[in-house]
Amino acid sequence: MFNNIEFAKPEYLYLLIIIPLLGLWYWYKYRKDNADIQISNTESFEATPKSLKQYLYFGLYVFRGLAIALLIIALARPQSTSSRQDVTIEGIDIVMALDVSGSMLAMDLKPDRLEAAKEVAAEFISGRQNDRFGLVIFSGETFTQCPLTTDHVVIKNLFKDVKSGMIEDGTAIGDGLATAVNRLKDSKAVSKVIILLTDGVNNMGSLDPLSSAEIAKVYGIRIYAIGVGTEGTAPYPVQTPFGPDVRYMEVQIDEELLQQVAEMTDGRYFRATSNRKLREIYNEIDQLEKSKIDVTEFSKKKEEFFPFALLAFILITLEVILRNTTFKTVP
Repeated sequence: MFNNIEFAKPEYLYLLIIIPLLGLWYWYKYRKDNADIQISNTESFEATPKSLKQYLYFGLYVFRGLAIALLIIALARPQSTSSRQDVTIEGIDIVMALDVSGSMLAMDLKPDRLEAAKEVAAEFISGRQNDRFGLVIFSGETFTQCPLTTDHVVIKNLFKDVKSGMIEDGTAIGDGLATAVNRLKDSKAVSKVIILLTDGVNNMGSLDPLSSAEIAKVYGIRIYAIGVGTEGTAPYPVQTPFGPDVRYMEVQIDEELLQQVAEMTDGRYFRATSNRKLREIYNEIDQLEKSKIDVTEFSKKKEEFFPFALLAFILITLEVILRNTTFKTVP
C-alpha cells in the first residue's frame, strides 16, 4: 500500500520528538497521582496484586501517543509515487567491409591478420546489442556475406566461415566500399557506418575508392578505414617445393588513399600494427558511434495522509470512550 512513499513536508516529522517527551511526562504525572491515605503505614497494601484493569489503564496513554504520532505523519503529507519510463533506442547500422586477399594471411598480427580481424570484429559486435550489422568481403571481387541483421549470433557464425581464397585474389577496395554502400543506402537508422579493413593497395575492380566514398557521402554514410599491418616487412606463409615456409614481405598500405576516403565522409583512418592496437581502434570507434536513447519519464503523486489521519481519529475516539466508561475515575 505504501510503496515508494515520500513526504511533501518532511520537516513536520521533527515533531515526533514530542512522543518520548510525552511518555516521560505521563510517567512523572503517574508517580504524583497516587492518593494520600491517612494511616500509620501501607505495608498491608503492598502485597495486594494489581488487577488487569489497572494495567490496561496505561493503554489510554498509548492510544493518545500513537494518535499524536499519526497526526504528525499526516501533517508531513506522505505521498506515493508511481512512475513510468518510456525508452526509445535508435540503433546504428554498421557494415563491415573486410579484405580477404592473400596478403591478409601475413602473420604480423596473431595468428594472422585475417583471423585477428575476425576475432576483434566479433567482440565489437557482441558489445553493441542495439545495432544492426552486415558483412561484405572483398579481394579481387566482392560479395555480401551477410546483409544487415539484428541477429548477432548469425553474423558472428558467418564471420567464422570467412577465409582467404574464397574469391578471386586482388584488392578491389572501391568495389568493396560500393557493395557496402549499397547495403546501407536505404537504411533509416540514425547513423550509418562502414568499417573498412584492408592491408593493401587498390589494384582491381571497376570503381575507384574515392568515387565509392563520394557515393557514401551522398547517402550520409560515414567510413572508418583501418589499415592492417606492421611497418616495414611482415612474415608471410608461402608454399615451396620443399613444403610450407615463412618469408618476409614488404607491407604496402595506401594510407593516403584510406585517409582521403575517411575524411570525405567525416570518418577517420586508423593504422593497426598489432592485435592490441586493433582492439584499441575498435574501442575508439565504439565510443565515437553511440546509439541514440530518448527517455521520457512520467511520474504521478498520490496523497496518502488519509489512512494516518483516520487511524489517529479512531484512537482518539477510543481513548475518550474508554476514559469516560470503563476507565472512568472519580475525583
